[in-house]
Parts: sequence; C-alpha cells; structure tokens
Amino acid sequence: MTARTEYRLSSNNPQKLIGTFFQKKLKHIVPPLLALAAFMILWQILCPPGSKGLPGPIQVLRETWNPYIINPFFDNGGTDKGLALQIFASLQRVAIGFSLSTLVGIGLGILIGTNQFTYRALDPLFQVLRTIPPLAWLPISLAAFQQSNPSAIFVIFITSIWPIIINTTVGVQQIPQDYRNVARVLRLSKQKYFFKILFPAAVPYIFTGLRIGIGLSWLAIVAAEMLVGGVGIGFFIWDAYNNSLLSQIILALVYVGIVGLLLDRLVGFVASKVVPEEQK
Repeated sequence: MTARTEYRLSSNNPQKLIGTFFQKKLKHIVPPLLALAAFMILWQILCPPGSKGLPGPIQVLRETWNPYIINPFFDNGGTDKGLALQIFASLQRVAIGFSLSTLVGIGLGILIGTNQFTYRALDPLFQVLRTIPPLAWLPISLAAFQQSNPSAIFVIFITSIWPIIINTTVGVQQIPQDYRNVARVLRLSKQKYFFKILFPAAVPYIFTGLRIGIGLSWLAIVAAEMLVGGVGIGFFIWDAYNNSLLSQIILALVYVGIVGLLLDRLVGFVASKVVPEEQK
C-alpha cells in the first residue's frame, strides 16, 4: 500500500520524474565522457601542434573540418565524395553480403544441427575454413568474379557466415530432450516442430552468431575495400594513407568505429525484441 502511494505521488510530480530519469542516465553517460576527455587531453599532450608523426585532436579537427565534418555528403564525382557517402557505399556491400550469410548460415546451421551425419561430415571442414583470414579470400573472389564489387561482397559473406553457422548448429543441438519428447507425444508435424520448438529454442544462439557476424562483416569490408578500390570507407582510408593525409585517416577511423558500434547495437536491439524474456 505504501509503495503504491509513493508511486502515485511521484507520478503526479513530472519534475521529479524527469530529474530521476536524468540521474539514471547520467550514471551511464558521465563515465564514458570523462574517459573520452582524458584520452583527448593525453593525445593532445603527446601530439602537440608542430610535432612530427601523428596529429593531435585539434589539428585533426582543423584539417578535416571543411569539408569532411561539416559537409559529409559532398560529391565531386569519382571517388572524391564525403565520408557519409563513402560509408553508405560500404554499408550497401555489407547489407548484401551479411544478408546472404544470414540466410545461408541459418539454413546450414539448422541442417547440420539436426543431422548427425551431416554434422560429422561438415564440421571439420568448417572449422578449417573459418580460420582463414578475410583478405586471403580476396584473390580467389577476384579470380572467380572478375569484378571488385562482387568480390568485396563475397569476402563479407565468407567471413561472416562461420559464426552464424556454428552458433545456429549449437543452438539446435542444445534443444532440451524434454522438448523433443513432448513433440513425439503430441505427434507434431515437422513443420510445427520447426516453428514451435526448434527455431524458438535456437533463436538466442542465432542472434549471438549474428552479432559476431555483423562485426566481422564491417571489419572485412574495410579491409577488402583497401585493395579492390572504388567508393567506400576502406579505399578512402587507403587513399588518404598514400597521400599522407593522417588527419583524414583518423577521422575515418572514428566514423568506422561509430558505425560498427551502431551495427552491433542494432542487431542487439532486434534480438531484445525477438528473443523471449526467459531465454535472455
């Protein structure tokens, strides 16, 4: 009774609710901001203006402010584009490659997890292939597709598919025996067993694989674009390096890190809406 009365009093006081909300948020916002400020100060001290080597944060802002920060959507034709357009081109490749790896990876993972013979046949092969570095696939893809864009997409696909396959397989194999027994007792059809038992039980494992896969996709595209060229954040970094434009490289790395974080949070957000509460 007392708790309900306090809740009603607080809910009738909007200012108190807003203050409580900001107090909770500040606990999560202030520590990262303090760490970032300390890092910036240390970076500036170690790289003062006029020093050789890496530029400090002030110099990076001064050299990239116009146009890369204030006008990230500029387009002068060819590869001379703003960072927003460079990242958008990379995200398009990631979207295609990651979507393909999701469809194929989940399908193969379910097949391997439900069939012991297939698991014994393919698991050793997959364990070998997943250890191959992403860029080692690039010459093979270039020889096969003869074009840079499909080659980059293939590198994303082949890099991100392994954690999806492995985690999906584990999720299917971890279905409790009681669930299988209930399905036999109820004489569920294969279709109902898949949608009612198998897939829901494997969903948390699938999203674990997807979160790992999306991170690997973003890593792979940046590395692949450095070699295949064209419009993309990876080629932008490589081109800036060839022209000794370190400030542009540092700014691009900041963009890459932020986008990678957002991609991970996006998959995590979808997982929070899809995965049942009792399975989290």
